[in-house]
Amino acid sequence: MKFSAFFKFYYKSLVLLVLLLAFACKPEPKVLKPGMWRGILNVSDQELPFLMQVSQNDAGKTIAYLINGEEKILLNEITITGDSVNIPLHIFDADLQAHINDQQDGLKGKWTRYHLKEPYQVSFSAELGKDYRFSKKPKEATYNYTGKWDVVFKNSDGSEDQAIGVFEQQGNQLKGTFLSTTGDYRYLAGEVDNEELRLSTFDGTHAYLFKAKPDGTEKLKGDFWAGKSGYASWKGIRNEKAELPSADTLTYLKKGYRKISFAFPDLNGKKVSLTDEKYRNKVVVVQLLGSWCPNCMDETKFLAPFYEKNKNRGLEIIGLAYEQSPEFNQAKPRVERMRDRLQVGYDLLIAGSRDKDEAAKTLPMLNHVLGFPTTIFIDKKGDVRKIHTGFSGPGTGKYYDEFVQDFNQTIDKLVKE
Repeated sequence: MKFSAFFKFYYKSLVLLVLLLAFACKPEPKVLKPGMWRGILNVSDQELPFLMQVSQNDAGKTIAYLINGEEKILLNEITITGDSVNIPLHIFDADLQAHINDQQDGLKGKWTRYHLKEPYQVSFSAELGKDYRFSKKPKEATYNYTGKWDVVFKNSDGSEDQAIGVFEQQGNQLKGTFLSTTGDYRYLAGEVDNEELRLSTFDGTHAYLFKAKPDGTEKLKGDFWAGKSGYASWKGIRNEKAELPSADTLTYLKKGYRKISFAFPDLNGKKVSLTDEKYRNKVVVVQLLGSWCPNCMDETKFLAPFYEKNKNRGLEIIGLAYEQSPEFNQAKPRVERMRDRLQVGYDLLIAGSRDKDEAAKTLPMLNHVLGFPTTIFIDKKGDVRKIHTGFSGPGTGKYYDEFVQDFNQTIDKLVKE
């Protein structure tokens, strides 16, 4: 063999050997293993637990669900690069980013919310194979929280918020929610350990932790942590007759008004108004919402299929989206994401900022915008017949059923007129 031929043979062999060694030494990409993962968010000086169930869909793609009591929120945009996983959180402008450990049974990373004026991060960790929320073996429950409670939250600034706590307990297991004038606190799940109440929820954008203990006869006293640093103390008195102000009385038209009017761009940039031919002589439901708002997500999950079933009855729905940024090009993709994930078939318009005072300026005929969502019922003549503030979602049980019944009755009446 000539020297040049030998050199070429040697060189090719060396390159092949290097490539083989590099391939052999290259670590296999990590995976997010199927099963139940117990996550911990570090809020203030507390550990806020949540559950996430990981599996594979029919196409073999890794998906997950956030578990809050009876609720399962689908997370189906998970990506894994090397030893890192990114988990976008449903419709919300937020995600979980984490490092997968060598055993592939642990995560450590950050929960990030991007839609705020100043996005923030909260550290979190998760372990595979733990299916309990707070305690694997809580102490026997010595107090029963089942029932209805008159609740007052006292915020760090001294202000107070009224609410109603609704809890259902079976042994150590506890679930429930709080109802307020602007909506409910969605699905809360947890336990009673000895006499202590522990509840939490994590839906991707809201992270809530509640603790409480009995404070005398039929009273309780507790703490509430929200997000990165939110805190309020709270007290409750058992009261099966506790009621909030009627949601149909909190927002109303100013004196002299019978109608509302607006002209906002849809997701294609076209201005839409109630005077458009599409809405004339029809019953119209106007929904004030935001893609950042979990209660709005719950209401939209109800309205979207309702619209598909009833749009041929002379009914239209318009969603007015009030976003973190009122700029069209920034708000549009967030609202489109919500539309696609929740399969919304009715018109969605970019209406303005989520700031309630700024939102009220876009609808000056209203006394205020108290909360999101707010739902406005308009008859065939274009007159406002009812305005419902807030939303009692499926996590509230019978209160959600009562809302659905009342909504159906209202629409039936207006359509028949």
